[in-house]
Amino acid sequence: MISYTMPVILFLIDTSASMNQRSHLGTTYLDIAKGAVETFLKLRSRDPASRGDRYMLVSFEDASVGIKAGWKDSHATLMTELRTLQAVGLTTFGQSLRIAFDLLNLNRLVSGIDNYGQGRNPFFLEPAVIVAITDGSKLTSTSGVQDELHLPLTTPLPGSELTKEPFRWDQRLFSLVLRIPGYASLEPELLGGVPPDASPITPMCEVTGGRSYSVFSQRMLNQCLESLVQKIHSGVVINFEKTGPDPPEDVSMEVKSGPQPWHSCHKLIYVRPNPKTGVPVGHWPIPESFWPDQNSPTLPPRMAHPQVRFCCAEAEPMVVDKVPFDKYELEPSPLTQYILEKKSPLTCWQVFVSNSAKYGDLGQPFGYLKASTALNCVNLFVMPYNYPVVLPLLDDLIKVHKFKPTVKWRQSFENYLKTMPPYYITPLRKALRMMGAPNLLADSMEYGLSYSVVSYLKKLSQQRMQCVCYERE
Repeated sequence: MISYTMPVILFLIDTSASMNQRSHLGTTYLDIAKGAVETFLKLRSRDPASRGDRYMLVSFEDASVGIKAGWKDSHATLMTELRTLQAVGLTTFGQSLRIAFDLLNLNRLVSGIDNYGQGRNPFFLEPAVIVAITDGSKLTSTSGVQDELHLPLTTPLPGSELTKEPFRWDQRLFSLVLRIPGYASLEPELLGGVPPDASPITPMCEVTGGRSYSVFSQRMLNQCLESLVQKIHSGVVINFEKTGPDPPEDVSMEVKSGPQPWHSCHKLIYVRPNPKTGVPVGHWPIPESFWPDQNSPTLPPRMAHPQVRFCCAEAEPMVVDKVPFDKYELEPSPLTQYILEKKSPLTCWQVFVSNSAKYGDLGQPFGYLKASTALNCVNLFVMPYNYPVVLPLLDDLIKVHKFKPTVKWRQSFENYLKTMPPYYITPLRKALRMMGAPNLLADSMEYGLSYSVVSYLKKLSQQRMQCVCYERE
């Protein structure tokens, strides 16, 4: 398994004929787009972390012709291709965005980074940001004008049917929609934040965890580019959804009745690399939303972003010495703000993935949300599956039994294993080895996937980067 943390930044440039329109600055929209890419690169180069960046360039031209700079191309190639772009085609945003996602996903076939059917590992990620620059004109194709952004459903990329959406949880779309007028306004420019755009592109940005910007001036454009550079994080997007009642003190407050912004948040968790190695280290996956079936010839397609449910019933945070756990900081959101305002760093809210257990809709807790001691951020702690059951067992193994388990302890442990998704065997075996108890799990334990699924996943991982469907001509 390969873990990437070097970000990929893909520039998707609108090369439709309407990009030839001129702003009051005397330059065409396409010229402004080219300048924006160059400015972005200069701003990004200030960060020492940018040394690991990989850049791509895709235009609105057809299929492989639109891939101007890909995985193997140098920075010089990207700049040459950028400067020679011409605005001559249609506004085929959906088709070009599909090509961009497929180009990003091509490498995932080789690395096996998505770990289908075996839990989602936040520490296996390849963070990617797509920066789309367009004029927000009507979406056009050879079949006519479209009111909504539609990505082609079919793709030549093998394995794409395993995820419902064309993007993955570590890929976000940001769109700069140029609205700079052809004449200089006499009104003074309003200062402040840049509003989202009202074009069909905006919902697609938001669903990936990104956003759109409506750009009315060069100053606004520079402000957006500064903001975008700050958004290049190593992280994955998660849907956090409340399950069950609100905390008791809020039930009686009529002002806060009904759905609240913190009940549902669609945000990043930061996956920070190890300072020494530059690679993130983790132990436990986020569970799949199904129980693996050894008789099933296929895997159910997963949603790009895991649906993590949190329960507001106060619980005690659990950590056992020598048992590894993972800690991820949440991107600021209404949810983090609400948790921090409660000022309760000694309690936590358990998290679940529905249908992850063999029985029961909600599944068993795989971790918890907790405010930091300093109350300056909220962290997601990812633990072994059903940690309230297994952690006390492991604590007893260490402190009471001194790694010499009794028959009763083994029986309790075996009962736990029956309730644990089988793909947790590998991380649990690794954790036991780290603890000094390597022989508690039999090597013959099954992983829960059928032979046909395992064979198909192996075949996918053997796909080469030279996949004919997206080679540059």
